Amino acid sequence: MTTLLVITKEPLPGRVKTRLTPPFTPRQAAALAEASLSDTLRVVAATPAARRVLVLDGAPGPWLPPGFEVVRQCPGGLDERLAAAFAHCSGPALLIGMDTPQVTPELLTVDFADCDAYFGPAEDGGFWALGLAEPDPGLLLGVPMSTPATGAVQRQRLVGAGLRVRDLPRLRDVDTAPDAHAVAALAPHGRFAARLARYATAAHR
Repeated sequence: MTTLLVITKEPLPGRVKTRLTPPFTPRQAAALAEASLSDTLRVVAATPAARRVLVLDGAPGPWLPPGFEVVRQCPGGLDERLAAAFAHCSGPALLIGMDTPQVTPELLTVDFADCDAYFGPAEDGGFWALGLAEPDPGLLLGVPMSTPATGAVQRQRLVGAGLRVRDLPRLRDVDTAPDAHAVAALAPHGRFAARLARYATAAHR
């Protein structure tokens, strides 16, 4: 069975989702990040897994459900932090962030019987999920992160290593306010959508 990894920062004002400000305040952006993280963790908790690991920059809070191991993110660039997350695994692993609260247990239930890797492309050119049957941190080190070509480079790295890659559906990350509204519409019953609706209602009073 697969280890599920979630990599994230503690949702503190000014440290997370800074591209949501404006129109949201830093405190509102952090609250939206916490709601997105809560929805993500709830889905991971509902997905069959060998282990559930939160790779965290910061301290856990009341948003963390039971059943998760918590490991500290290593210092360095994002490629180094992602690579180190996989280094905690000795068997099949799937890593996601907290930017896609519309994710479902069905999307995270992966089977490596006929592939070596899963790749979840994001609409902004990055990726929202990466799964490896045999975690190898070297597959991530040196990949340029947070660029429009990140996903393409990462996927080519997998293919170039001779891995059989299976693609997951393309999802939209929550980075900007338009992203937030689009994603909330896809998961209207989650905490993220409820929090966003509350702020939208307050703004129109």
